[in-house]
Amino acid sequence: MAHKYGVEVLVDGAHCIGHFKVDIETLHCDYYGSSLHKWLSVPLGSGMLHVAKDKITKIWPLFTDWENDSDLIQRLNHTGTLPVHTDLAVNDALDYIEMIGIERKQKRLQFLQKYWSDKLRNVPNITVNTPVEIQRSCGIANVGIPSMDAKDLAAQLLSEFRIFTVGVDYANVKGCRITPNVYTTTDELDSFVMAMKTIAKRS
Repeated sequence: MAHKYGVEVLVDGAHCIGHFKVDIETLHCDYYGSSLHKWLSVPLGSGMLHVAKDKITKIWPLFTDWENDSDLIQRLNHTGTLPVHTDLAVNDALDYIEMIGIERKQKRLQFLQKYWSDKLRNVPNITVNTPVEIQRSCGIANVGIPSMDAKDLAAQLLSEFRIFTVGVDYANVKGCRITPNVYTTTDELDSFVMAMKTIAKRS
């Protein structure tokens, strides 16, 4: 629809790469950006930018590069001196994803999300903001306590239970974003469920 009106489309795919199977080409977007540190578990600061071939010449690089051909995306990749371990970690993380398979990883993430969210859905004073239908989510879910500010809940989970979350309070969502990865154990999720129930009883 946007293209019909001459509007270019940029997709914020921060949580997609390494999370579930996505085919950027089928989205027919002009630009697609993703944070690789989230679900690929590579160092902070690594990311990916996909630019449609017919849009490459429109983008100015942050720093000039030795690649002078304006049709090549390589000219947009120069950022100066960076720690090489970040790039090496991306390669290893992609090898790991290919080894376990993205569909297999997606099923594991969905299992982990439903494992803890189903245990909290009917608990008094706790609201799970993520739809129960498995096709409407993957590894991410959001949970809150209506009487608590999301950032206060996140701070309490960290200080008292040593559980790191991110408090979210925008777009009509109030709660903590919970993002277990493939290596998260059910015992760890049980500890999270217990912590949420404890806080909910006190609130």
